[in-house]
Amino acid sequence: MAGDSLPREARRLLTALGQPETWAIVDPTDPASVLVHRRRSGISVGAGRFAHAAADTLVRQDLGCWEQAASGRKTLQLTKAGEARLRRESAPESDMAFFHQHHETGLATVETETGTTRVRVDSDESPLDWLRRRKGRDGEPMIDEASYQAGERLRTDIMLAGLLPGVTARWDGMPKSGGPASPGEATDRMVAARQRLRNAFDAIGGDFSDLLLDLCGFLKGLEQIERERQWPPRSGKIVVRLALARLAEHYGIGASARGPAASRGIRAWQAVVIEGGRV
Repeated sequence: MAGDSLPREARRLLTALGQPETWAIVDPTDPASVLVHRRRSGISVGAGRFAHAAADTLVRQDLGCWEQAASGRKTLQLTKAGEARLRRESAPESDMAFFHQHHETGLATVETETGTTRVRVDSDESPLDWLRRRKGRDGEPMIDEASYQAGERLRTDIMLAGLLPGVTARWDGMPKSGGPASPGEATDRMVAARQRLRNAFDAIGGDFSDLLLDLCGFLKGLEQIERERQWPPRSGKIVVRLALARLAEHYGIGASARGPAASRGIRAWQAVVIEGGRV
């Protein structure tokens, strides 16, 4: 494969450019070198110096390319082939290197019928992961951590409830008992998950419920959601952010502590009784 015999300097530069929000520029005081910069908390910081020959090697093997930045300065960034090579080399299992080359994976803790377990998941599969990785014009992720955690919690309940194979877009016909057609087939975990779903959907409303079912349950992307609902392009992310924010509010998940709670520690835990999805 292209780049399998990369020189050590080029390999180190490739790894450095693989970090989030990282790029390289030609050293204005030494054209024979390139400087790597990385953005942290909105500030550009230096992340190393490499020989310009290493950058030329990456460009020659289609692992990197020079792009014109908004400031007019050329920056070196990884190509899709460069990102794929890094994923292949970092694959935890050698026999799965090709799979990791073409998919972004990560470790996650998921709920199953037997309890929690640690698994490796395909990050490209979940629209929630895609929304959390993508940044808007303001440089912030499309959804914050609270919205992401709320969506993942809903996704887990949808899976535990076992509703996806036979569910439709309408939830008004959902059994009042929250159980399956045959009560003997349901487990306590499944019944509890269905009750949590009913509470969540009652709290956020029917329109948002259908949207989040498609997003978190059927794993439909924004483009597919916009196309099926005949929404204007790029309008789906706005509605999705509103829906996830309301879901996070229902779950009591906040991005940060506010008010008096932000200035003092937790002194006591108290039980809260939830009825109908509302405190």
